[in-house]
Amino acid sequence: VLKKRYGPETDIWSAGVIIYILLSGVPPFWAETEQGIFEEVIHGSLDFQSDPWPSISESAKDLVRRMLIRDPKRRLNVHDVLRHPWVQIDGVAPDKPLDSAVLSRLKQFSAMNKLKKIAIRVIAEQLSEDEIAGLKQMFKMIDTDNSGQISFEELKAGLERVGTNLKESEIYALMQAADVDNSGTIDYGEFVAMMKKG
Repeated sequence: VLKKRYGPETDIWSAGVIIYILLSGVPPFWAETEQGIFEEVIHGSLDFQSDPWPSISESAKDLVRRMLIRDPKRRLNVHDVLRHPWVQIDGVAPDKPLDSAVLSRLKQFSAMNKLKKIAIRVIAEQLSEDEIAGLKQMFKMIDTDNSGQISFEELKAGLERVGTNLKESEIYALMQAADVDNSGTIDYGEFVAMMKKG
């Protein structure tokens, strides 16, 4: 998307970012500025050493690593993701609760300073149509009732379509993180801001 190319490979990248966040509680690419984030996305390396990654299965790390390969031609496709051992064998979520450190980081990520969320949304709304064409297409694909708002059920169905196997509580946490105005739905500006974070 940053290079103005969009296709199914971009959906795999986005799903990889979401899985990384849900497993670790932090985004895979982060910097203090928008430009810094873009640089991290293009040149940064994934951190699988910091907690909680040592306690996460090698299979999960392999899936995330292969979903976040920068070259779209080498990145997993939807069928590869669905056939990956982590989805096929390890795909059933354990009954144990989320690690407290991960839960804490997810809460911090979700409770990002309200002003910062609004600032990110304003920046996202200033993008040119060309820059966000792919995001608009993705939003329309998820917004199945064409209401201009993504409901929890639509987000859940959209994530299932791209091959993610998340618990409802994890999807709810993602929804809360993106829902800047606490309306219970994700509007287009919130969606663009959420996708630009990764």
